[in-house]
Amino acid sequence: MKLTKERIVDAGMAVFAEVGYQNLSMRQVADRLDTHAGSLYYHVRGKDELLALMADRVCRGAYDAGSEALAGLPPAAGWQERVTAQADALRRSIKEHPGGAQLLAESPGTLSTGALSLMERLLRTLRDAGLPAEDCAVAADTLLSHVTGFVLQEQNQPAAPPAVTPELLAELRERFPLLMDAPVPHLGQDEKFTRSLRLLCVGFATLTRPAPPPGDTAVSPG
Repeated sequence: MKLTKERIVDAGMAVFAEVGYQNLSMRQVADRLDTHAGSLYYHVRGKDELLALMADRVCRGAYDAGSEALAGLPPAAGWQERVTAQADALRRSIKEHPGGAQLLAESPGTLSTGALSLMERLLRTLRDAGLPAEDCAVAADTLLSHVTGFVLQEQNQPAAPPAVTPELLAELRERFPLLMDAPVPHLGQDEKFTRSLRLLCVGFATLTRPAPPPGDTAVSPG
């Protein structure tokens, strides 16, 4: 089968799922494709470019999933619903790829049309909500970083929680009383994510400014 950039990215994603970010090598990708590592460099300049292409693929998938989610919202949906739809779609897309959150968090800072598309649409949503222009970029970056970090924790959770003896539990309660005795509800990851987005949006809402009425223009003093 002809070697193409898309096939190399396919193989890179498969190897990445097995060995992780730091251990992935072009030789392993070549072995997956039953070819020599040198053959890959006709299509991909090296590991950094391959990782960037892999991250871009995840982002493009997330963008398409977000488009579908937004299309399914009712016409009267507000900006917070639109933000949530995009964040939910990004989380689902990242989770489809083992180690996907690590890939996005640690991939080289290379321009990616997929990542730029995600940011552009989120910026437009926040701008249309009335968020000041000087706050939109920070708000959008905060949202995207939150989603990536949330999934990173999900994908790195141990199979079973660490064992805690009664003695250790008593010691922890003495040292960290607010944390250990706080009435924290036992939430599933989906509900926790939904609540975290709600908290972020509530914070953003304090900065929004109402749009001026149609046809309302400022009159300079004469």
